[in-house]
Amino acid sequence: MDKKKDIRALTKEQLRDFFVENGDKAFRGNQVYEWLWSKSLHTFEDMTNISKETREMLETNFVINHIQVDSMQQSKDGTIKNGIKLHDGLIVESVLIPTPKRTTACVSSQVGCSLDCKFCATARLKRMRNLNPDEIYDQVVAIDKQSRLYHGHKLTNIVFMGMGEPLMNYNNVIKAIDKITSPEGLGMSPKRIVVSTSGVPKIIKKMADDEVKFNLAVSLHSAIDEVRTSIMPFNSKMNLVDLRESLEYWYEKTNRMITYEYVVWNGINDRKEDIKALVEFCSYVPCKVNLIEYNPIDDGEFQQATNSAINNYISNLEMNDITVNVRRSRGKDIDAACGQLANKS
Repeated sequence: MDKKKDIRALTKEQLRDFFVENGDKAFRGNQVYEWLWSKSLHTFEDMTNISKETREMLETNFVINHIQVDSMQQSKDGTIKNGIKLHDGLIVESVLIPTPKRTTACVSSQVGCSLDCKFCATARLKRMRNLNPDEIYDQVVAIDKQSRLYHGHKLTNIVFMGMGEPLMNYNNVIKAIDKITSPEGLGMSPKRIVVSTSGVPKIIKKMADDEVKFNLAVSLHSAIDEVRTSIMPFNSKMNLVDLRESLEYWYEKTNRMITYEYVVWNGINDRKEDIKALVEFCSYVPCKVNLIEYNPIDDGEFQQATNSAINNYISNLEMNDITVNVRRSRGKDIDAACGQLANKS
C-alpha cells in the first residue's frame, strides 16, 4: 500500500490540479488550501464547505501531518516552553516569551543542530533532521493560541532562535515564512520576524539575492577568529572575513541593519582586545548589539562575565555610537532561555 502524501507539501496549484484530475472543479483546491493554511485545520472531516464524498477522497489520498504540544511548562515570569511532538515521534521545543507590550514566539528549525557551539545545549544533540515548513508554521500557530489564551492578544513577533541553525534548513524556513506572512496564511508582517544565524556566509548572500523581507541577527560572541573558533568550532571553515563580506553584501542589497547577539563570558571574551575587535567589526555594516545574559548548561566551562566587563562593553560601544542593549533572559527556571533548549523537562 502506497504511503499517503502529506497534503501540506502541495502548492495551491498542485491542489487545484488534483481536483481537476479527479473530475472536480479547480476552485475546490482553493477551499482546501484555505482550510489548511489560513484556518490551520488538521482534519479533513472539519472542512465544512466541502462535500462528505470529497472529504473521504482526501482522506483516502492524503494525511495532514501536524505537531502536538506534548508538554507545556510555565515559568514564574510568564514564559511558556512547549515540548513539540512531530508526526514521527521526534521532539523539538518552542517558547512563548511575553513582555508587557508584545509576545514573541521562539521557534525551532531543526531536530538537534547542524553546528557545534560549545556553550549551547542544543548543539550537544546530534542533528536528526530538518523541520518541514508546516512543522515550523504549526509552532507559530500553537504559540499564537497560547498568547491569546494566557495574555489576551495575538502573537506579535517571531524569532528563529530555537533549536537548530535556520540557514542549514534554508529552503524549508523560507517556505514556512512565506506561509506565515502570506495573506492566505497567518498574514504576519515579515518586519516582525527575525532569523538568527551563527553565520553561514553563502546562505546570507543567498538571502540577500532572494530579497527576503525579514530581519537578520547573527550570533557573533567574538570578533577574533581564534576566540570564536574555540567556542564555535565551525568558524574555522566559515571565518569572520567570510562572514563580514556576506554581511556587507546583505546590507548593500537590503539596506537593513544587522543585530549582533553577543554573550560575554568570564576569561573567554571579556578582555580589552575583545571589545576593541567587536567595535571594529561593527564599523563595517550598520548594526546594533544585544549583550545577552548567559544561561548555564550545567558543566561550568562557561561562566557569565562580571558586571564590570559588561559595563566596559557598553561604554566602549556607546562611545563609538553603536546601539547596545542588554537582554535579560526569561524562562531560566524551566530551561527555556537562550541556549538551554535540549528537550529537558
